[in-house]
Amino acid sequence: MVPLPLFLFPLLLLLVPAALPLPRASADICIVGAGISGASTAFFLTNYTSLHGAQLRVFERRHRVGGRLATVAVAGDRFEAGGAIIHPRNLHARRFADLLGLAVKAGGDDDWLGIWDGKSFVFQTLRPLPPGSSWWRRKLHGLLNSLLLLRRYGLSLLKMDKFVQEMLQRFVLFYNGFESRPVFATVEEMLKWTGLYGLTRRTLEEELLDAGLNSRTIAELVTVITRINYGQSTRISGLAGAVSLAGSESGLWAVKGGNWQLAAGLLKTSNATLHLQEGIDSITDAGDCYVLRSNTGSEYNCTVTVVATPLDEVNITFSPPISIPPRKMQHTHATFVRGLLNPGYFGLNSASDIPELIGTLELPDIPFSCISVLKRYSKDDMTYKMFSRAKLDDGLLDQIFSARKETIRINWAAYPHYEAPEEFAPILLDGKQLYYVNTFESAASAMETGAVSAENVARLIISRLSLPKRGVEPPAPHIKSFTEEEEEGSWRRHVDL
Repeated sequence: MVPLPLFLFPLLLLLVPAALPLPRASADICIVGAGISGASTAFFLTNYTSLHGAQLRVFERRHRVGGRLATVAVAGDRFEAGGAIIHPRNLHARRFADLLGLAVKAGGDDDWLGIWDGKSFVFQTLRPLPPGSSWWRRKLHGLLNSLLLLRRYGLSLLKMDKFVQEMLQRFVLFYNGFESRPVFATVEEMLKWTGLYGLTRRTLEEELLDAGLNSRTIAELVTVITRINYGQSTRISGLAGAVSLAGSESGLWAVKGGNWQLAAGLLKTSNATLHLQEGIDSITDAGDCYVLRSNTGSEYNCTVTVVATPLDEVNITFSPPISIPPRKMQHTHATFVRGLLNPGYFGLNSASDIPELIGTLELPDIPFSCISVLKRYSKDDMTYKMFSRAKLDDGLLDQIFSARKETIRINWAAYPHYEAPEEFAPILLDGKQLYYVNTFESAASAMETGAVSAENVARLIISRLSLPKRGVEPPAPHIKSFTEEEEEGSWRRHVDL
């Protein structure tokens, strides 16, 4: 071998760095998605174990945290644009709110509901009482509404409630202590352990007919609820349908100022490094780690990678490829309008006769799923929220509204399109350390189901990495009464849509 002349060494030193790849960050635990699923995963990981100095990174392709939890500003007011309500028995969400010191507000339990068939209202509850009404008038008002519902739907109401309560009794098993609750490697195992798996094999309509509900209740009341909560008919799978029905119960609540604060607070509490506006383009198994390449050109070495965003409509390249069953996302178009509804469109003479919450039947000529009043400024000026399966163009809106001052449209890939029997992607996408939180959404999609799935994934990671447990299992939260507290300061990495 001929030795190189000494004068060439400085030149080689200049050339070598250009030929070598850029240095990558040290091995981290990486989470793709800063919605409630990703934020909950970060929280549970850091609360249940010590990460031994590994950095926890959370990547979010948008400019804000929260995922499908977001607010929209209309006329200077802020309204929920995505996930809007939380059930009183959603114990993870309740614990998060308590831990973060977030003020909460009660949901509206006395909405003036009208069920519209495209021509007329086939059923209405009573008009709401004026503010400041006495306790006995409110009680009497509630009793009369119950009697109206009972007269139209009969004992099916009790059977529907029994169906929902049985689902909830099984769902709360996910809050059992670690000694009695296994760590699950698949969604099927999670559901079979709670006795909920069977509800994913049949449609909601089939389940409710077997439960003894009459056809009118299913075609009207149940259909209205599933169209409002999931934008779909009673042909959705039974578990998603039961969760949807639970979303019509009393005692619902939300975080004052926006539910996105749950995700923001959990990320802050977990001390995660947040990469906003940095989406992940590819995930490559490099043997001892995963290499994540982002849309900024950066690379990250990750001992564990958690995908906490639906894979159905994102373009992440996996090497080697992964295999998941095909799944469509149901797009919900949320349209916010400040103005006044046109009573003539609904076959009425006055806008004051239009119910505050309009639910619709599953008929092809009805262009929207629901319309609700968000805020009343005067009798001729209100802010409304509409859900539909397709975009509502200006021509149609001008028919539905007699006046429009402001219109905002948002297209959400809101939840899966449910079809029984459901198929589930694996939680472990490659059998190693690549995890998928959002596979649980094929059972039911809600803030709480995201947190339940995230907790299981965190426990699964800890068990498979043999990380030490902190030894302190979080107790079930104490459910306090809701008060209109002043909103406390919180970690804000969010802007309105």
